[in-house]
Amino acid sequence: MKKFLIICSVLIIIGAGWILLSPKIGLFIGIRSEQPVHTFTKVEGKTILADTGNGMEPFEIRGVNMGVGIPGHFATDYAIDKETYLRWFSMIQEMGANCVRVYTIQSDDFYNAVWEYNHDNEHPLYILHGLWVNDYVQFSHRDAYDKDFLDAMLNDSRTLVDIIHGNKIFSLGEDLGSGTYHKDISPWVLGYILGVEWEDTTVAFTNHIEDSKNRYQGKYMYTTQEASPFEAMLAQVGDRIIEYETVRYNEQRLIAFSNWPTTDPFDWHELVEYYFRKFAKVDVEHIKTTDAFVSGHFASYHVYPYFPDYLGFLDIMGIEVKDKDRFVDEHGVFDSYRAYVTMLNEYHTIPVVIAEYGVPSARGRAQSDRNTGRAQGGMSEADQARALVTCYQDIMEAGCAGSIAFTWQDEWFKRTWNTMAYTDLTKTPYWSDYQTNEQYFGILSFDPGKEKSVCYVDGDVSEWTAQDLVSEREGMSIWSKYDEKYLYFRIHKDQYDPETDVLYVPIDTTPKSGSTSCRGLKGSFERPADFLMILDGKDNSRVLVQRRYEALRAIYSHRVYLEDAYLNEPARDTDEFTDIRLMLQVPLDPHEELDTTGYDIGETFDTGILTYGNGNPESTDFNSLSDFIIRGDEIEIRLPWLLLNFCNPSEMMIHDDYYENYGIEGLPIDQFYTGIGELRSASEVIPMQAVPLKGWGKNITYHERLKEGYYALQQLWTGTGE
Repeated sequence: MKKFLIICSVLIIIGAGWILLSPKIGLFIGIRSEQPVHTFTKVEGKTILADTGNGMEPFEIRGVNMGVGIPGHFATDYAIDKETYLRWFSMIQEMGANCVRVYTIQSDDFYNAVWEYNHDNEHPLYILHGLWVNDYVQFSHRDAYDKDFLDAMLNDSRTLVDIIHGNKIFSLGEDLGSGTYHKDISPWVLGYILGVEWEDTTVAFTNHIEDSKNRYQGKYMYTTQEASPFEAMLAQVGDRIIEYETVRYNEQRLIAFSNWPTTDPFDWHELVEYYFRKFAKVDVEHIKTTDAFVSGHFASYHVYPYFPDYLGFLDIMGIEVKDKDRFVDEHGVFDSYRAYVTMLNEYHTIPVVIAEYGVPSARGRAQSDRNTGRAQGGMSEADQARALVTCYQDIMEAGCAGSIAFTWQDEWFKRTWNTMAYTDLTKTPYWSDYQTNEQYFGILSFDPGKEKSVCYVDGDVSEWTAQDLVSEREGMSIWSKYDEKYLYFRIHKDQYDPETDVLYVPIDTTPKSGSTSCRGLKGSFERPADFLMILDGKDNSRVLVQRRYEALRAIYSHRVYLEDAYLNEPARDTDEFTDIRLMLQVPLDPHEELDTTGYDIGETFDTGILTYGNGNPESTDFNSLSDFIIRGDEIEIRLPWLLLNFCNPSEMMIHDDYYENYGIEGLPIDQFYTGIGELRSASEVIPMQAVPLKGWGKNITYHERLKEGYYALQQLWTGTGE
């Protein structure tokens, strides 16, 4: 009897341990089912089919990508709660989308929201789920067969399968706690897009180091003789995730591997390799499936109309464009975007989905505009809306099986290569940087203020109060206030005539440098100014920066000015003021002397130019890029913080002196000085008064606002909306 009780106790302990540990560490017993593998998706030729309740029918993937960032949080904070997801899902479906794509494993709130939204929904919102590869691994010395790369993908793929089936307890990371994934959302998961935008050096390095591993034969996926080692690695990952879900859950769903033009399968002209370092391919035509995989796979690409640069020269870069005339509009303009996605679709024997497309509605830019009307920044929300529509139309005209717009929400924490050196990257979630285009791809905006912003540049000055007044003199006055996105100014001048009157606003932020005069102008400033705002009508207004405080010179002097800034530093009190420019293209070509000086000079643009217009989203003539507006004797202005070299306005940190620090370091300030004048005579001195500054730290305010792109897509997809 005693022996029996011991045996029973051991079995109970083992059973309890199995129940507790199996969802946490992925233990399971594979039982071969005699039932056919269940799938509600299928591929026939170039068409994706899905059973949404009426049997297998053609299914156009019409989706929106969704990140995990909200203001005040990094993506890895997983701060979006279930209620927010539920509200967003409803808005997305009302827009006309039928699926949401996420890039990596989410918090359990996401999956709980998917289940709650869909389980009694006759028309559910479907999910395409990504499998992430750590950036630090891909941009390291490792090849794709390293355990930190391949083993991590294999382990994460099993975790992902368990999570969507509601069978996992999983930690999201150190100090982030564990998620309990008990909601089975698999009935609404269309499939997986595995991987990320592959770094071409990682692909090339893998193919070189692991040259003997160019074959893979699995039960569900295998490679052709033409496959590369990197493609064989992908086939192995795809095969293993299919096998795991088939054996454990008796289910299969669509599979795709992420890709983009940098590693597309085309043979480009040698000039592209020479100047743009296009030297790697990932061709999923080299990955085939067996009859055991009944669901099907498709080709996934991220394709933007402005990247890479050589897409704009598609017709002269050695790629044969069949029937080129079909891509020329009535104005004789060659649509390289439509041509490229058409080429992708025609190249493949499987369905093609453009899994990212879009443009940012940002003031800052990061690419030359080779494709008019669809650039990486410098576009209004109205421009963004038009670009989303034309990109979608191009994709569908190309014959693709679906598209996924990038992205649902703006993300304050994001960085961009041409501004990231200027900011404190540990504090980016706490302010909205309109100079960083990567933050503004969303069709849902997060505007400062709980319900409204503290100021709208619309000519209505009723929101300004006496406490905002900085100074008054000779029929002129200046006010200032700020929020998480802008520093605002209001300027009044009696009988102001923008056609003839030119106003000057010196701004002194740093005690380390500045000038009391500007070369070429009459008069002076009471304090050494670092910036000079010149209000000269609707078309000629701008902000200049004192040469010593020019961030572009401190970071990119070799590429732009052909000199070492730190061997030829400007004087602290130099009276030279210059345009505020942002880098657009950093030359990469190490081979050839391209200009008469023997250097390849970087391309920049003048971001200090002020755009005239109405900045109130509720106005019929709203222009989101508006910097200033004139109404009678009143001028309202808003300047993005980074334009004035604030690296972290949440703590009122500006750039310290570059030449003391040999680069950018932070300097805290608690006030700046400004004033207003006309500088009509050499004797005029513009008085400058202090404006107190106090950071908000992590205590941000924001409210949601749908951009014009939402309503444009809604009209396109549903025939309704604004």
